[in-house]
Amino acid sequence: MLRRILLYLAAATWARGIVSDVGIARRMARRFIAGESISEALDTARTLNDQGLLVTLDYLGESVTAEADTREVVDTYTTLITQIADRELRASVSLKLTHLGLDISAELCVNNLRRILSAAQAREIAVTIDMEASEYLQRTLDIFRTMLHEYEFANVGTVIQAYLRRTPDDMRQLAAEGATIRLVKGAYLEPAEIAFPDKADVDATFAAVMRDYLAAPAPAVLQIATHDERLISEATAIIARDNLHDRAEVQMLYGIRSARQLELAQAGFPTRVYLPFGEAWYPYFMRRLAERPANLWFIVRSLFRR
Repeated sequence: MLRRILLYLAAATWARGIVSDVGIARRMARRFIAGESISEALDTARTLNDQGLLVTLDYLGESVTAEADTREVVDTYTTLITQIADRELRASVSLKLTHLGLDISAELCVNNLRRILSAAQAREIAVTIDMEASEYLQRTLDIFRTMLHEYEFANVGTVIQAYLRRTPDDMRQLAAEGATIRLVKGAYLEPAEIAFPDKADVDATFAAVMRDYLAAPAPAVLQIATHDERLISEATAIIARDNLHDRAEVQMLYGIRSARQLELAQAGFPTRVYLPFGEAWYPYFMRRLAERPANLWFIVRSLFRR
């Protein structure tokens, strides 16, 4: 129940100002976020690269409703891509389609995405289209497939969420298309008819589609994004057994299980850290709290001390 409340608050604009104004919330958010500027994010990426970790950089933001705001987002991503190349970082970028204007129009979003993908392709930097709530799922997949026909397969990937009931069918089709997929459990509030409400069902779906996708032929690539040790252990065993190091990697969030990330990289498994940055940290932070509700106590206690 608490998880569902936190996921509701992540999307509630009335709660954003309240939580964002709490000092301890901002300090806690920094555990999961590499600062607010491109410079801070790139410095953190360099540190992680030096430790043997790969990185994907995400400029935080979503649900943009003004076309002018999307231009700033595109400019930030193209600058980020240029600097990743100039600094020779082992990094990709991740983005949300609503950050590029999908709520305004599909045409605006696709044109903005093309600008970013063209800059990335020229510098051989991969781009992942993040998945958002289920209302955006089909539109995201449609745009992703359009981009696959326009850009190299290695240049663009997308995300599939294991908690959605349609995921096994989606994954079978994407495997046949040779897509690069980041598999996650899912972090949005969804109705039971769309998403599995029980963790056990989500975990079972994740494991099953992971196994099937790892067995798919090239060029299909799977990025296994989880902190669940049972799933990580199974994934790495399959990667090692079938020598899939060039077609599979483990992904984890910045600030969570950092020691385990280093262990995996040192053991020779490609390991990528999802590294968000920017001022629009509230929704991302609330979704991280939903994964570990015990952290909420520190914020509540701080509110009563104000």
